[in-house]
Amino acid sequence: MKRALTVLILLFITGFIQCCTRTEKKEVVVYTSVDQVFSEPILKDFEKETGIKVNAVFDVEAAKTVGLVNRLLAEKGRPTADVFWNSEIGRTIVLKRNGVLASYRSPSAEDIPTKFKDPEDYWTGFATRARVLIYNTNLLKEEELPKSIFELTDKKWKGKVALGNPLLGTIATHVAAMYASFGQEKAEAYLKALKANDVVIVDGNAVAKDLVAEGKLPIAFTDTDDVNVAIQSGKPVKIIYPDKEGIGTVLIPNTVALINGAPHPDEGKRLIDYLLSREIESKLAFCESVQIPVREGVETPLHVPKLSSIKIMDVDYYKIADNVEKAVECAQNIFVR
Repeated sequence: MKRALTVLILLFITGFIQCCTRTEKKEVVVYTSVDQVFSEPILKDFEKETGIKVNAVFDVEAAKTVGLVNRLLAEKGRPTADVFWNSEIGRTIVLKRNGVLASYRSPSAEDIPTKFKDPEDYWTGFATRARVLIYNTNLLKEEELPKSIFELTDKKWKGKVALGNPLLGTIATHVAAMYASFGQEKAEAYLKALKANDVVIVDGNAVAKDLVAEGKLPIAFTDTDDVNVAIQSGKPVKIIYPDKEGIGTVLIPNTVALINGAPHPDEGKRLIDYLLSREIESKLAFCESVQIPVREGVETPLHVPKLSSIKIMDVDYYKIADNVEKAVECAQNIFVR
């Protein structure tokens, strides 16, 4: 009898331990449009430091941001994701307006400038990139370089400029920024002039960068991270921050947000706190993506510029969100149909 009781007690203890072990296994689900090569190491470090398993869903270059945003909208009633780490900002605001996001004020964001934070704490921006021009140094001399994106509609650039699909990712944000900054009429006129000048439309920023890096085209629109990847690979390319004397360049921060009704909200908040830390901004500056910190005093390599050294386009991110659907529709009519 005693032996049977002992066995029962041992079975109970074993079952209890197994149950507790299963309970303690924490996880978080993050959707991210940040290139996997850049985001995955950060998420792996989070796993190691916290013991929280990260289940990441990455986007692909050809569907930047749009695919994940549509998925989040479709899952609104029964969300799967806890966190959305977006490589841009316009569609993050769209998600907020559609009730997909939850308000969360991260203690890690206290020293992030107000312009990079939602006033109701539905999203926070960090680690920025700039919309720039990449050019091939074997094909263009310094004196030939354009100073403004508006010069690229001149006949001398006919068929020589690449642009990623303007329906997606940071390219769509750039087009929406044009609408917000200098109005629909001027923005559409500019896009039509690019089309008339035989701009080469490709799948994304990386493809545009590759065309220039391989010497197939002399110049292209892209992001600072893509230019740095080419430079670090030894390609004969350099960067242009356009319109220093004019409208300036579009600055696009990463954004991170908690999902409304997230299955693992506490773990989601811990991941957000981690991503918004100064240490992660520094890591993103030191990796190939060379993302520019939004805070002063964050350690960066020498080749990463300070925000204060860049002429930034003066545009409200909420106005970009207001114009993104209109801009995408217009771009589709001009470049796709």
